[in-house]
Formats: sequence, structure tokens, C-alpha cells
Amino acid sequence: MDKENRPLYMRLALRLLHVYFSFVRSMTVGVRAACFDADGRIFLVRHSYIGGWHMPGGGLERNETVEEALVKELREEGNLRIIGKPQLIQVYFNTTTTRRDHVVFYRAIVEQTAPRPPDWEISDCGFFSLDSLPEGTTKATHRRLAELRGEQEPAHRW
Repeated sequence: MDKENRPLYMRLALRLLHVYFSFVRSMTVGVRAACFDADGRIFLVRHSYIGGWHMPGGGLERNETVEEALVKELREEGNLRIIGKPQLIQVYFNTTTTRRDHVVFYRAIVEQTAPRPPDWEISDCGFFSLDSLPEGTTKATHRRLAELRGEQEPAHRW
């Protein structure tokens, strides 16, 4: 579901969250990762408050490094543990909701320590073969995967 087709309550809730962040942060920074398992499948999540399938991630909190946020978000959104060191791919300017958001994007090899049941934030998640992504995988996710495969140059905007 693209942003124009989101229900009004979702658009309002997301906007209110960003208005709140505009008071407590001058700029927002988030982290996302293309998380692959040992079989080369990618881990994707579906949030309850925004449509589509996305790579896991979230916003940085005060006094938190990007890698600390990455570890935390992968654990929270998928019970994922990073194997080795994640590879920094690109920093993107994300103007989807505001004009002050940046996304730090990584590639990581992961293992799932336990199944991740649905809750109020994550309605579904799982590993998918790259040639069989779920319907509703976002355009941004498809673009990031094309960049990782070398099919297109990395963009500067999410």
C-alpha cells in the first residue's frame, strides 16, 4: 500500500509522530538493513501502521549509535541476531514524510533466534527468496535490492 492509499488514521498518526519528533529532534535519523539468512533469503516485515513489506529498521534514540540502533531494531522487529559485522551501504535522504529524515542502510547476515509473533507494531514478518518477494513489497525495498545486486547505481534519496 503506497502512502496515498493509507487509511486516514494511519496518515494522521504517522504525521503526529513526525511533528512530535520535530520538537524533540532537529533531524531524524533511522536505520534499515537488508538482512539475509544463510540460504540467501531476505527478511521483511509488515508494520501495522504503514502498508507494504519493508526491510526491518527504525529511528535512533538519543545517546544511541547507529549500530546500536540496528542491533536493537533487528532484535525487536524479527528476533534477529547479526552474524559478523554489518556492511554500511549508503545514507539516504528520506522525504517520504518529512524533509529532515535520513536513513542509514546496511547489509547484514542474520539468524533468527526465535519466531517473531505478530503484535501491535509488526503484523507479519519472514524470510523470502529474492525471486519470490511477497505481494506489496515496497518500491523502496525493490530499489535497494536492485542497488545491492548492482543493477542500478545507489540513489541519494530513499
